[in-house]
Amino acid sequence: MEHKRYRTFNTRDTYPEQRLDNDLCQAVATRGGTTLWMRGQCPQDLDTAENIQSSDPVAQTHKVMQNIRQLVEEAGGKMEHVVKLVVYLTDVRHREAVYRTMGEYIKGVHPVCTGLTVVALARPEWLVEIDATAVIPD
Repeated sequence: MEHKRYRTFNTRDTYPEQRLDNDLCQAVATRGGTTLWMRGQCPQDLDTAENIQSSDPVAQTHKVMQNIRQLVEEAGGKMEHVVKLVVYLTDVRHREAVYRTMGEYIKGVHPVCTGLTVVALARPEWLVEIDATAVIPD
């Protein structure tokens, strides 16, 4: 079964004052399949747990989204199976850069998404953490 996405939209319309381009939706319905619950992904290598050597929010977001894609694919899925993202930022000023970068990975996917600004993440050098949920059809 294909996931049913309700009230799809793009953030360029919702936040016209920001330069965003994220395909999101208000709700996603799934049936059957395998639910993949991922821990919050951080800008570090999945195999070595080493941080990337960058304090740039764009570079960190690329690594986070690459980790999410890698985990989804290892479970037998595709990015189009991602249904929910929760974005944690340590600085709201990074929001546009992070969301623009994230948008490259979810173009045409339309997951639901919640964004939060937090005081800190588990390591002080991390600027972004994203947790994701995917439902991979049978």
